[in-house]
Amino acid sequence: MSWLGDDDLDDVEDFDESRIRTRPNPKANRPRTKRRPAHDDAVIGRILGVDRGRYSVLLDEDTADERMITAARARELRRTPIVTGDRARVVGDLSGDEGTLGRIVSIVERTSLLRRSADDTDQVERVIVANADQMLVVVAAADPEPRARLVDRYLVAALDAGIRPLLVVTKTDLADPADFLSHFDGLDLTVFTSARGQMPVDEIGEALVGHSTVFVGHSGVGKSTLVNALVPDAHRATGHVNEVTGRGRHTSSSTVSLRYVGAAGSGWVIDTPGVRSFGLGHVDPANILTAYTELAQIAADCPRGCTHLADAEDCALNEAAADGELSETGQARLESLQRLLATFAG
Repeated sequence: MSWLGDDDLDDVEDFDESRIRTRPNPKANRPRTKRRPAHDDAVIGRILGVDRGRYSVLLDEDTADERMITAARARELRRTPIVTGDRARVVGDLSGDEGTLGRIVSIVERTSLLRRSADDTDQVERVIVANADQMLVVVAAADPEPRARLVDRYLVAALDAGIRPLLVVTKTDLADPADFLSHFDGLDLTVFTSARGQMPVDEIGEALVGHSTVFVGHSGVGKSTLVNALVPDAHRATGHVNEVTGRGRHTSSSTVSLRYVGAAGSGWVIDTPGVRSFGLGHVDPANILTAYTELAQIAADCPRGCTHLADAEDCALNEAAADGELSETGQARLESLQRLLATFAG
């Protein structure tokens, strides 16, 4: 027997959940979802540079439809570094017309990644360039004085990234680079020399054909001058060395890819801002030895887990040095290697 009357039943029906009216969506938009579109219509392009969050992307490379567009990154890539040299999948307005903007939705898997850190103890890495297969280290014979240890660091970073290193010494009309170059005896390193009025543009150009080559070097060594000689329409700013401090002035402020075209073919020149230091906090110390080919062969006889430091016991490198088996150059290179390894050990 129910204790509710007919009027009470009518009131209960007024509170029936099935009769609740939902408030309409004032913006008429669909709920957010984590599912992302497949972007099957995306086109792959080469990132040539970045300026204030806008990327210059080359589409349909080496075809009759080749064109440059401007693109922004998609929201889902906000935590993904996008750098010069990347191959990116782009959607949106890809006409390249003035005022249009495409959208980068993903990055193609990279073949190499050149990185550096603020210093050797900093594990936060800065990505410099992607997909380069060569590094051209530019150093001056004088004004500013060459720094062998800085070049060592470039070589370590290159080999750790799987990039072939090359070396060009500029301003050889000011000083003989023989002593400096002897530091790299035994390495599989192609070396070019350049003097005022005698820049080996054709020889260096031949080494660039078919490759993506990143140019690195201390400020004031003539890197931008070399880039302008190889790519006449590059218009990279050049500077001078301060007579008081002996330091070069930073001229190139951004990393940019430039197409090199020579008699033997074409390639890509990736110019980077000059740096006075090159931290290796991101590098695995075990990979540093690979930059010293001739020493790596001797170190093959070291015991497992050998640090190769100057105080390491039973180290084949230290034993070879003590027995006089290393040349003067080999001894200098061993000291350079051990200085780098000691940085990580500390």
